[in-house]
Amino acid sequence: MGAGWNSCVPQEVYRAWDTRLDRTVAVKILPAQLSSDPIRKQRFEREAKTISSLNHPHICVLHDIGSQNGIDYLVMECVEGDTLAKRLEKGPLPLDQVLKYGMQIADALGKAHRSGVVHRDLKPGNIMLTPAGAKLLDFGLAKPAAPLATAATLTAVSQNSPVTEQGTIVGTFQYMSPEQIEGKELDGRSDIFSLGSVLYEMLTGQRAFQGKSQLSVASAILEKEPAPITVAKPMTPPVLDHAIRRCLAKDPEERWQSASDLKNELLWAQSSGESAIPQGATSTKTRWGHTLLIGGGAVLLLAMGVITTYLSSHRESAAPVVRSIILPPPNLTLVTLGDQAGAAAISPDGRNLVFVGISEGKQMLFLRSSDSTSTKPLPGTEAGKFPFWSPDGKSIGFFAEQQLKRVELAGGPPRTLAPAPDARGGTWARNVILFAPDIYEVIYRVPASGGKPVPVTALDRPQHSTHRWPYFLPDGKHFLYLAANHVSGKSESSAIYAGSIDGGNHKLILQTNARALYSSGNLLYFRDGSLMAQPFDVDLLELRGDAISIGQVLRENGNWGIMVSASENGVLVFQS
Repeated sequence: MGAGWNSCVPQEVYRAWDTRLDRTVAVKILPAQLSSDPIRKQRFEREAKTISSLNHPHICVLHDIGSQNGIDYLVMECVEGDTLAKRLEKGPLPLDQVLKYGMQIADALGKAHRSGVVHRDLKPGNIMLTPAGAKLLDFGLAKPAAPLATAATLTAVSQNSPVTEQGTIVGTFQYMSPEQIEGKELDGRSDIFSLGSVLYEMLTGQRAFQGKSQLSVASAILEKEPAPITVAKPMTPPVLDHAIRRCLAKDPEERWQSASDLKNELLWAQSSGESAIPQGATSTKTRWGHTLLIGGGAVLLLAMGVITTYLSSHRESAAPVVRSIILPPPNLTLVTLGDQAGAAAISPDGRNLVFVGISEGKQMLFLRSSDSTSTKPLPGTEAGKFPFWSPDGKSIGFFAEQQLKRVELAGGPPRTLAPAPDARGGTWARNVILFAPDIYEVIYRVPASGGKPVPVTALDRPQHSTHRWPYFLPDGKHFLYLAANHVSGKSESSAIYAGSIDGGNHKLILQTNARALYSSGNLLYFRDGSLMAQPFDVDLLELRGDAISIGQVLRENGNWGIMVSASENGVLVFQS
């Protein structure tokens, strides 16, 4: 190394000249007074081994390691540019840069996680923005990753070394995951939470979790949700808002299970045409041979026609299908994605729509007629989610305050029907409601007037860890439901089954990783980003004929929901 090094900001990193290979390098040292500390020295050595094993264009390269006069040092790639922290002092980043850098960092984390490494200190100060893109720096706090938890336990395997001892909190509070704050063992999903915090700040210019002290920040991370991104950035593409919110799920099982999944979601957001539409503007696009009107912000796309007519128009005739858009009022935010929202629900006669919205900071259910521009709140439905209709269209079932409830459109307070700690959908036929009360539960039935819930399905462990999203078939006895597994790598076992309220054997219908529903002789289900329709024999519980793609539909990857609803007479509502 040549003499005359120039000190950088922090003092442990220096710019230097490699006289052997004629290149500028960065030298990071551990000061002599700290070299005697075995914990710090072990962490420093681990950083060297970690970085040397990670060969990736968006991870800083390690050239050499050594020791001189009792001082340990690393020789690293000299990265030119500003840190993301420095850039954020000027305000939020443009959307295209958020997506570009986000994908690059996610790709770098994916490489690290596949190599068994968790960064543990992902923050804007450890991300360098260079002409070639983002570079992930400083694995000084990195540690071997614990294996992912199974569905039976969320406790990762502890590694009882002095540096990785469970209960030790290491990192930067503002970007820590809840499990990191609690001193639990970590895996790659902790980095995904931290990256979500970074993406949130890149997009809004504000930290996701704020407070006046480390304690208040930690409390916010553990107990509070960040302010909606759409408040600061109303034109944020819904898919990006969803991607970031899923990163920030408190429960690691509800986050993206790999950095690669997050990268793909950001890629989807980048390729989405919705991001190019300015606030309040409208434009026309031709999809599936029809003209659609797209408006700024979250919208619902209505296919106001019979589904069977739509399908026949693709086979023999040219029968038209009327399509229109529902735009929420200016003072109301439509909320569909996430575990506290749910797809809008069309009434059995196709005339009324109920959906989850936020107005004046309050979330509740709202009602709108398909032939009207007025929207009215439903009193008593505060914090309501996953709404569904009674068969006569006079009542709405929903979930709030860890309970299954119903509210009458004629008025009156909601009635509590049964406990539902963390529900995943309901359906109503005659005087029976089927619902999934919790994320690791089966399907239960309960009288529509309330009573003791009775299970009508049974989990086949370890194939499945959850039954959810029940949907009654026309006979009011049989129903569809999704069986899935929370464990990463077992998504291939996810499938739609048909069951009976009397219990007994249940029938496999098709493999898919999202909920399904039935309308006008067709099974509607999700496949590779599209809403599919296929003729379904409700007597034999069998698919018939060929499937046809209706169009792209938004899917909630965290709970396997899709943003679609259909009436008995074939009116289809979906979010594209």
